[in-house]
Amino acid sequence: MMSQSPPHAPVLTTRRENLILALACIAQFMVILDVSVVNVALPSIGVSLHYSATGLQWVVNAYVLAFAGFLLLGGRAADLFGRRKIFLLGAILFSVASLAGGLATTSGMMTGARVAQGLGGAFLSPATLTIIVTTFQGPRLPKALGAWGAVGGAGGAIGSLLGGILTAELSWRWVLFINIPIGIAVIVGAVLWLPEMSRKSESSKLDIAGAVLVTAGLSTLVYAIVGTATHPWGSGTTLVWLAIGVALLLAFALVETKIATDPLVPFSFLVKRTTASSNVVMLLIGSAFFSMWYFLTLYLQEVLGYSALKTGFAFAPQAVAIIFGAQTASRLMAKIGVWKLIITGTTLAMIGFFWIGHLSATGSYFGGVFFPAILIAFALGLLFSPLAAAATSHVDHTQAGLASGLLNTSRQIGGALGLAVLATIAASATTTATGGQHPSFGAATSLATKQALTHGYNLAFLTASAICLAAVVATFLIPRDTGKASLSAAQTSPQVELPT
Repeated sequence: MMSQSPPHAPVLTTRRENLILALACIAQFMVILDVSVVNVALPSIGVSLHYSATGLQWVVNAYVLAFAGFLLLGGRAADLFGRRKIFLLGAILFSVASLAGGLATTSGMMTGARVAQGLGGAFLSPATLTIIVTTFQGPRLPKALGAWGAVGGAGGAIGSLLGGILTAELSWRWVLFINIPIGIAVIVGAVLWLPEMSRKSESSKLDIAGAVLVTAGLSTLVYAIVGTATHPWGSGTTLVWLAIGVALLLAFALVETKIATDPLVPFSFLVKRTTASSNVVMLLIGSAFFSMWYFLTLYLQEVLGYSALKTGFAFAPQAVAIIFGAQTASRLMAKIGVWKLIITGTTLAMIGFFWIGHLSATGSYFGGVFFPAILIAFALGLLFSPLAAAATSHVDHTQAGLASGLLNTSRQIGGALGLAVLATIAASATTTATGGQHPSFGAATSLATKQALTHGYNLAFLTASAICLAAVVATFLIPRDTGKASLSAAQTSPQVELPT
């Protein structure tokens, strides 16, 4: 039986709650920002650090895989040892790793720094959602979730805008250095305002083996998928790497079910229909959405000839659309329920990706990108809060870290695997169209080369549309009355400890 620390239940003032909400939102913004802020700088990073066409995705996926693999560990650590302690640990590690990435001189140094950033984000991010769902109650919860969804969601699009400005006016290194002042502000705010809340137990242990195995397994699978650009799917090399990845994931399942005394993923937790189905939808949505800014950045710069600054501004309307979608969701959640918002969001995403999958090498931003990208961004904003509400419904506050960590893990795993698959599909299609040689960054000067690149991007977007169709189907697994349970999930006030 787990022994809990003595309860402390201070009454937080509205001002204190608002400060805590702002702190959680800023931290989540920084973590999500870092997935996309490098996107506009990718061509510059590729040239400077000598990445290959398929290898460049590791700038994104090194971060995403470490983030995904350790998110559950971060959520569990926050539950056991205190949100405030783990929040601070994640913020410090994230800031230091950002400094290292900005100073990188080789592709290996950059990839390593991105892994460290992902690890820091894995401890920081789960705390942001659990802080919200355990601080706000009743009618204030949907509004808080709306703010969290808007800020976190906008981080994806604003990151591209900010990345363009920093890359053009300073250098690509500043897309990483920008995290340092934000990180310092988050650390100071946590020390001053964030109350502690933990479920202490001397017998509880962190499942580090599980986190390492799942991260290694997923990384190996992504490596195998990326390797298909040079080794066909049926080749011995690809099959060996795929087998190693599957074996590591099977070992993870064995550790979780048979060995770990306090497993990272209690499989009994996954049999809850609402939790399981919400995570399936998030996995599929993540697989599609992570690709959008990656491929649009390359299309705008490599095909349409946009500068990094112009590319950044081209993404600005998407930030507005995400915020509008998130605010729309927060207003409608209590009125129409979670399920209707999720089915609407997944359907709009499917339509948007199909629409944007018809780009032209001689097209224009407003003629081919603007309107479908707005639709996709609005759908993304619409989905954040309802999926978060669904995933944390029927979950006791002592498992809020696990629930939020699992949801974030699903999105990041989906994103990493989806980007690996879609980038490989795009690269292979382009290589075939050019007669066996993928153009290097900045070399798309002829119309034929631009057409080959566009063909690859379109195939990736159409595949993303098919993934969103699968998400639409998976939404029917979510109980249609989930909204009512979600909005009442935080009726019981959690026990918290004010910082000393």
